[in-house]
Amino acid sequence: MVSPSSPPRIIGHRGAAAHAPENTLAGFRKARALGAHWVEFDVQATRDDRAVLLHDARLERTTDGYGIAADRSAGEIERLDAGRWFGPSFRGEKVPSLEAALALLDELGLGAVIEVKAAPGDGPRTMRATLAALDRCGAPETFVLSSFDEAALAFAAAAAPAIPRALIVKSIPADWRARLARLGAGALHAGERGIDAVTVREVASSCPLRVFTVNAPERARALFAWGAAAVFTDRPDVIISALGHNSEPLAPVRLVGE
Repeated sequence: MVSPSSPPRIIGHRGAAAHAPENTLAGFRKARALGAHWVEFDVQATRDDRAVLLHDARLERTTDGYGIAADRSAGEIERLDAGRWFGPSFRGEKVPSLEAALALLDELGLGAVIEVKAAPGDGPRTMRATLAALDRCGAPETFVLSSFDEAALAFAAAAAPAIPRALIVKSIPADWRARLARLGAGALHAGERGIDAVTVREVASSCPLRVFTVNAPERARALFAWGAAAVFTDRPDVIISALGHNSEPLAPVRLVGE
């Protein structure tokens, strides 16, 4: 399958994080097997400026390593086990390089939201490493770059303006329009906790709003009915089974008091 040029409404979070170790090639294969057409994953830069797939600043939670990921070389990180923590059947799964991830995405026909994660002040360096890998391997029409780090997004806007960009926020700030305009970002990615119909409708009237992390079908149904463009989910099989990939608007959800 050829991925659409923009994300579908159901995106596998860190691959398929409820079913396989996050940010791994095994997770991407699982997401595809469960019916996902796009996945989201996290990228950091190693000490030697290589882009690798990791969420946490530290290595302990998702690998058998220790310490700060950005203090390790790519070679050191490649030797770590990133699957055993999730379950014995994933023992030996490695931390992928971004190049390896991109090659598998191409093989599987998956698009991707690539979240660039960086320590404060390290956004441009991390984005530079990400763009270098994309330049070597990628087709920009099947990727979206996203980040909480506005310096990283500003770097991408200047260095690779053709690649779509999204600003990530935990909750939607009052100045979201100004921030998107300043960064040249075309979409907003926001946490689902506390988000309501009025806010979703306001943002969706101006740009795509994609919401994380949504694992309950009824919550996804409400978000889509209010106008959300997509949800990120650890359980793409559950959301796809309940709602499907169809992009047509769902029947509106009535609010209490309406």
